[in-house]
Amino acid sequence: MRFHTRKWVKPEDLNPNKTLFGGKLLAWIDEEAALYSIIQLENKHVVTKYMSEINFMAKAVEGDIIEIGIEVVKFGRSSLVLKSEVRNKMTRETIITVDNITMVNLGEDGKPKAHGKTQVEYVKDRLSEL
Repeated sequence: MRFHTRKWVKPEDLNPNKTLFGGKLLAWIDEEAALYSIIQLENKHVVTKYMSEINFMAKAVEGDIIEIGIEVVKFGRSSLVLKSEVRNKMTRETIITVDNITMVNLGEDGKPKAHGKTQVEYVKDRLSEL
């Protein structure tokens, strides 16, 4: 799994128990999945269709640095299925796993559109084609 993004847990990210608020973490995962999908599918019109059961395994507190990992599970006709893991860089513990995040590629009309992708592509490889 590739870890693309790091976040610093700040006071505004905490719940009343002084640990990272789960809703904030899920928003970060959703944003990371969207950005990853936009880059993979080369289309800024991508939406989250489904997020599977989540499993909180550890906590993060103010000052911790977390990193968000995303990996492709499969390419559908108009979708991209991802999984995510978030880990705490300070404690080296996995904070959360999400096994299935389904992102859908949309056309200009807002309806699902085939993307024609079948494998992960890296930006560096696209740039070398220019």
